[in-house]
Amino acid sequence: MKIAIMGTGGVGGYYGGLLAQSGQDVTFIARGAHLRAIREQGLRVKSVHGDFTVPQAKATDTPAEVGPMDMILFATKTYQTDEAAQLITPMVAQNTVVVPLQNGIDAADRIGKVVGMEHMLGGVTWLSAAIEAPGLIGQYSQFRRIALGEFNGETTPRLKSTFDALQATGATVEVSDVILKVLWTKFVFIAPVMAMGSVTRVTFGEYRNVPEARAILTDAISEVAAVAKAKGVKLDEDVVKKTLAFIDSSEPGIKPSMQRDVESGKPSELEAIIGAVVHLGTEHNVPTPAMKFAYAMLKPGELKAQQF
Repeated sequence: MKIAIMGTGGVGGYYGGLLAQSGQDVTFIARGAHLRAIREQGLRVKSVHGDFTVPQAKATDTPAEVGPMDMILFATKTYQTDEAAQLITPMVAQNTVVVPLQNGIDAADRIGKVVGMEHMLGGVTWLSAAIEAPGLIGQYSQFRRIALGEFNGETTPRLKSTFDALQATGATVEVSDVILKVLWTKFVFIAPVMAMGSVTRVTFGEYRNVPEARAILTDAISEVAAVAKAKGVKLDEDVVKKTLAFIDSSEPGIKPSMQRDVESGKPSELEAIIGAVVHLGTEHNVPTPAMKFAYAMLKPGELKAQQF
């Protein structure tokens, strides 16, 4: 397959690297020093599953010169979604499928408004990865899981071909006929841990067993689950318990991507992740005190980061 990686950060760089290593025709969309390093040295990946390099990786900062793709893995930061959606339009042909692997809950709708919802396939990933240096992706979690699904629940040829390509990488890949539920189940996990990590500035292992912090973590998870319910999304009854168990089973040294950005003084996904919970809670009359506190504490730093 001809595959473009729109956003060669931790998620896009890692999965794109695996796809290239498995024999797919991959083009990486990147920019700046990261792009120069990929062109000069290849894309390097340092992973708990084994290090590797994609030599002579195809990479560009101009999607328009790439041509039509069979698949576009869309993995930019959420605050880059609207701009990036415009940039991919020259790569979208009649049968191109676009798979968002972002942290928020509205990526498909935002991209679909630009390229057409008929091109969108639901995608969710669980992965801890980041750019460690120009041209170098670090991947830290034992989990590297992707869920795929058509938004209408059907099983289609394009869903199968996308599944086959990603499964061949060695990642854990599954198909779901309720991809919106899966998307929100992940959001119930990722929004609270991004909030907790960004406020505490410590790892999973350093806060998850501190009773006071765990109580707030549990409250935050419950709040996101309640917002999902208010929106009509049917999650598992024990989603809070399962989410805590997943956090407990994760590597103790993990820091989510938003936390890494906050600690580095970079713009973060605050609005699309934590802000979204607060705003949806207000809209649906669902109290979100834990997430509202995190949002308030992180907003001044976010505004400062956006000035640079």
